[in-house]
Order: sequence, then C-alpha cells, then structure tokens
Amino acid sequence: MRKTCVPTGVEPTDTGFGYTLSLIGGKYKMIILYWLSENKVMRHNELKRSIGNISFKTLSVMLKELEADGLIIRKEFPQIPPRVEYSLSERGRSLIPLLNMMCEWGERNRLPKAESGER
Repeated sequence: MRKTCVPTGVEPTDTGFGYTLSLIGGKYKMIILYWLSENKVMRHNELKRSIGNISFKTLSVMLKELEADGLIIRKEFPQIPPRVEYSLSERGRSLIPLLNMMCEWGERNRLPKAESGER
C-alpha cells in the first residue's frame, strides 16, 4: 500500500508535501527558479525585466527567502557600483525537474479560456 503525502491527523506543513510547498509556494518563487535555471546567473534587474510585473521590493523579498532556504546563491562582488549575481544552488537545481513536470501538466490540462470561465 502506498503511503499518502498528507496523512489524516497530520498538519500538512509537517509533511514532505507541505515542506516543498512552503519553499516554492507564492506567486513568484517558481518563476524566479525557472529563470535562473534557464540563464544560470542573473542580476536583480535582469530578473525583474524577465518576470515583468514584479515590484523591486517583492523581488528582493523573494530572493532573500530563496537564499535563506538554500535554493539560490547570492554572490556579491566588491566593486563600485556593487554587483550582485544570483544562481541556483545544487538544492535549487534539484527542484527543476519538478517545475518542468508542473509546466508540462499545465500545458496538457489547462482549459481553453471560454471553458474555464475566464474573460
């Protein structure tokens, strides 16, 4: 019998499923990880331009959280003006197959806009 990801009586946050969601949940974290996987190394403004509709502050917060969770590496260069680059850590790279599967599932299963009720 297969063990369930979210057993009855256990807080979802105390499961592997909940833990994974706590790391990549939110509007922009998966998108940031995706862009870093595609480009290897990016600076703050490059990420902001790539994502588009994210504020400077939100991007900064997301990058700090991803760094604190060990998913990205922040490298600061001591020069004037200061330069900071972001890249995926080994731990962050291990999430990319999961993100790719989510993308593929979404492409196969999303409903046409008229069917889904979107306008």
